[in-house]
Amino acid sequence: MFAQLIEHLPHKEFHKCVARYRGDHYAKNFSCWDQYLAMAFAQLTYRESLRDIETCLGAVGGKLYHMGFHSSVARSTLADANESRDWRIYADFAQTLIATARRLYARDLMGVDLDQSLYALDSTTIDLCLALFPWARFRRCKAAVKMHTLLDLRGNIPAFVHITDGKVHDVNVLDQIVPEAGAFYVMDRGYIDFERLFVLTLSAAFFVVRTKSNVLLQRRYSHPVDKSTGVRSDQTVVLSSFESASVYPDPLRKVSYYDAESDKRLKFLTNNFTLPALTIAQIYKQRWQVELFFKWIKQHLRIKAFYGVSENAVKTQIWIAVSVYVLVAIVRKRLGLEASLYQILQIFSLTLFEKTPILCALQAIDADANFTENVNQLILFNF
Repeated sequence: MFAQLIEHLPHKEFHKCVARYRGDHYAKNFSCWDQYLAMAFAQLTYRESLRDIETCLGAVGGKLYHMGFHSSVARSTLADANESRDWRIYADFAQTLIATARRLYARDLMGVDLDQSLYALDSTTIDLCLALFPWARFRRCKAAVKMHTLLDLRGNIPAFVHITDGKVHDVNVLDQIVPEAGAFYVMDRGYIDFERLFVLTLSAAFFVVRTKSNVLLQRRYSHPVDKSTGVRSDQTVVLSSFESASVYPDPLRKVSYYDAESDKRLKFLTNNFTLPALTIAQIYKQRWQVELFFKWIKQHLRIKAFYGVSENAVKTQIWIAVSVYVLVAIVRKRLGLEASLYQILQIFSLTLFEKTPILCALQAIDADANFTENVNQLILFNF
C-alpha cells in the first residue's frame, strides 16, 4: 500500500528539487528520497519520535526495498538529515504537489456561487518549548512558530504556506503573496492594512475583510437591500482618516450582515461593487474553512510534536506534513473516492504494509463513506 501511494509522487520533480539545493551532495547511503519516505511514513502512521520511526521500519526491514527505501533507517542518521538538509527541498516539492492538486480540484464547487478563484488567508500558531527551541522566541517564557496559509477553497488546497517565528504579524504576509487578477481574498480583521490592500486593488484582485470598530468611514451612497436575507445595509464609503485615505484613496463597499446563528452583526469591507451584498457575506463565511484546515492538520498530522529542535528540522517536518496532506488529496481525486480525507488516512495508518491493491482497500470504506462520524472531525473536499 505504501509503495502504491508513493507511485503518485513525481520522482523527477523531487530529484530536481534535490539537485537545486545539492541535497545529496554529501550523502553516502541515506538519500533525500529515503529521508522523505521515512518522514512521510511517520506522518501516515502517527509515529511519536525518531526512535519510534526506527523501530517500526526496522521491524519490517525485508519490505523496505519494496516500499522504495534504498537503505535502512537509523535514528541518528534521520536526525542528522533533518538538521542539515535544506528544508527548501521539501518546500519546493510540496509546491509541485500543490500545483498538481489545484489542477485536479479546479472545477470543484465551493459553498458560494462564484466563478472566480476564492482564497482564505490566515495563520495558526504552533507552540514550542523555549528551552528546546530558543531560535523561535515568541514571548518571555514561550516559543512558537506561525504557519501562514493561503487556502484555495476549491478543494481546500493550501496554495501558499509561509513559516515564520511567532513574532511576525499576520499582515506582513500580504507582502509575500503575488495577487491573482480577478480572484477573491477573504481575511479576518488582523489583515487590515489599507496600503497593502490597495496593492490587491491595483492588481485587479478583490478582497473581503471584516472591518474594525476604529476604522473611520464616511458614507457616500446607500443601496437597497433585502433584510430578510440577513443583510442590514450596503453602502459605498470612503476612508475619512487622512493616514488611511492617503494610502487607499478609492471608494470601498461596506456590507453589514446579521448572523442569526451566532446572534452577531458583522461588517465587511470589500473593493467589489458588482456582486450582491448577500454573496459578499457568504464569501466571508467561507473563511472558516481555513480555521478547519488548521484544526484538521493539527489533529491528524505531526506538526505539534517535532522530531528535531533546529529551525531546519521544524520547517522540514512541517513541509513534509503539508506534502503528505496534498498527496493523499491527489490520490483521493485520481481514484474518484467519496470517502473523507480523515477516513482515507485512518485506513492508510493500518494498511501501509498490506499487499492489497490500493483501490480495493479504499473502495471498501468508500462504500460506507456516509456512516456517522464524530461531528468534531473535519470532512474536507466535499463535492
